[in-house]
Amino acid sequence: MATTRTANAHWEGSLLEGQGQVELSSSGIGTFPVTWPSRAEDPNGRTSPEQLIAAAHSTCFSMALSNGLAKAGTPPTTVDTSADVTFQPGQGITGIKLTVRAAVSGMSAEDFATAAEEAKQGCPVSQALAGVEITLDATLVEG
Repeated sequence: MATTRTANAHWEGSLLEGQGQVELSSSGIGTFPVTWPSRAEDPNGRTSPEQLIAAAHSTCFSMALSNGLAKAGTPPTTVDTSADVTFQPGQGITGIKLTVRAAVSGMSAEDFATAAEEAKQGCPVSQALAGVEITLDATLVEG
């Protein structure tokens, strides 16, 4: 069954002096302020499209990795992923770095690295962002 999730953005004014907000409408969990400076400089308590992409990517990757590990008979104890989305004004999003630390019993570091790479390739958000270089730093930890 297909699902659709919705976010709504409202903007007032020019790009550089204006401001707006993004609402996570489907879940109703919040409305967050956005400005150009929060995107290209210091966040100062506001979000940006890149941070929202980072949130989506880190979550999707963690879910894909967890699923792949469980299907291989080695479900993880924990999976902690961060996504660093780099935005360069005038160029756009220039790269994404996924960093994952996971505790998985009975798995070698080499097999974990392979599973993490497969999750990166299979994650729907990674696929949607295929036009951007995505790097991966995957480490198996004690847990």
